Amino acid sequence: MTTHAFTFMGTGAGCGVPAFFCDCPACNEARQDPRARRGDCGVMVRGEKTLIIDTPPDLRHQLLREDVRAVDRLLYTHAHFDHLGGLGELEYLVQLVSKAPLPTYGSADALAGVQTEFHYMTYCLDFHELAPFETVEYDGASYTALPVTHAPGTYGYLIETPATRLFYASDTGRLPDATAERVRSVDVMAMDATFWKRNWSPDAHHSVQETIEEGLDLDVGTLYLTHLAMHYDEPVTLAQLEDYLQQYEGRVRPAADGLTLEI
Repeated sequence: MTTHAFTFMGTGAGCGVPAFFCDCPACNEARQDPRARRGDCGVMVRGEKTLIIDTPPDLRHQLLREDVRAVDRLLYTHAHFDHLGGLGELEYLVQLVSKAPLPTYGSADALAGVQTEFHYMTYCLDFHELAPFETVEYDGASYTALPVTHAPGTYGYLIETPATRLFYASDTGRLPDATAERVRSVDVMAMDATFWKRNWSPDAHHSVQETIEEGLDLDVGTLYLTHLAMHYDEPVTLAQLEDYLQQYEGRVRPAADGLTLEI
């Protein structure tokens, strides 16, 4: 039986933590404490093969940090810049090493966005459109594309192995009913928690507090907060966030760049 490692490649919202232009307490904490630094969101699942979900602008540095030498399959949640902008880093992997187009999966909207923004790279990619609730099997795991509340065609992915059911949704507001029921009682949920307290964009994102409320209502085993801005509206330091989460006795945790879970 293939064992799988699920790695948070990046766990920050669009401008990362620290943002180069920001001197808030959260960004200054991250300048001093590497644990508090966050690149743009993406994840990796490694078994016999290596699959990545999204190609954030930080991708090259993330792959080097995790000592990745090959990427075998690519899934997209959606095609916003912070989830797409690093795709160019894979061009030379295809040109010089694999010499075959990289199988690339996503919704029709996501794949159209990839083809528009990286039109010069389509020769490197083998596109496969995923319909809502469609499941693909790969390397001993299954990946089900579940609609979420964000840009048109945005998916979260229900990842199932013989040992674990994990739902990853980096960008979403409150989950659609059909998706919520599909992921009820998963072992692990890693979900958008962009804002601290006030949610600027409730139709597209969660606050930390909303993510916790929804995750606990869905009876998930362990809930990881990801896509954390830390400095929109009212900044929150990692130290403050960890102190706040103590009330959940380990059931709710902040995701961290490089954190790996065995699934």
